[in-house]
Amino acid sequence: MKRKLAILISAILLVPAISNGQTPYKAGDIAADFQLKNVRGEMVSLLKINDAKGFIVTFWCNTCPVVKKYEARLINLHKEFSDKGFPVIAINSNDMQVSPGDSYAEMQKKAMNMAYKFEYLYDESQDVARTFGATNTPHVYLLVKKDGMLVVQYVGAIDNNSDDASAADKHYLRDAVNSLLKGEQIAVKGTRAVGCSLKWKKADGIMSLIQPGQKIDYYRFTGAKSGC
Repeated sequence: MKRKLAILISAILLVPAISNGQTPYKAGDIAADFQLKNVRGEMVSLLKINDAKGFIVTFWCNTCPVVKKYEARLINLHKEFSDKGFPVIAINSNDMQVSPGDSYAEMQKKAMNMAYKFEYLYDESQDVARTFGATNTPHVYLLVKKDGMLVVQYVGAIDNNSDDASAADKHYLRDAVNSLLKGEQIAVKGTRAVGCSLKWKKADGIMSLIQPGQKIDYYRFTGAKSGC
């Protein structure tokens, strides 16, 4: 019994690390391109957006209270920088079984109701979130196109006050994009993303450890609920 309990505790502790996949991207890394469906049913690949200099890739969702506080800010960032070559690309990786309000149909409603001008993409498999190492919503990755590759320039939070935009006095993302546009070095290349945890598919982390034909004891694992 003690051995089973130890295995259970170890498995649960491993879930966040395994679900989140590889080591998170940091400034200087080469990001993998992807192909995801937007809310209009079209497939989007970053390297095929020819007129962009780079991208403000933001892991996003419909339900997170922190995302809702940043919604106007993200809309304004897209308005400010899209014509300068750095559009926002929002990605929802939340599992709809864990968070029904983050389904593709709800994404379409959200984008229409909020009049999103930026791409809002559905990472149903969660492969893109794993590849990037995303953990939260919102979680920002500023990328620049260089020699046919996507180079990470900044990772983390949008600014330093999720509750009150007017009280923020450190605008990490805006400052990073402006530095790129001016040809200057980015002063702050990484911060801690603050927001709701990404809603991973239940038990994915544990099941990925199991080899074909391996005998195991099954335990019920309760994943995170909708919201933060």
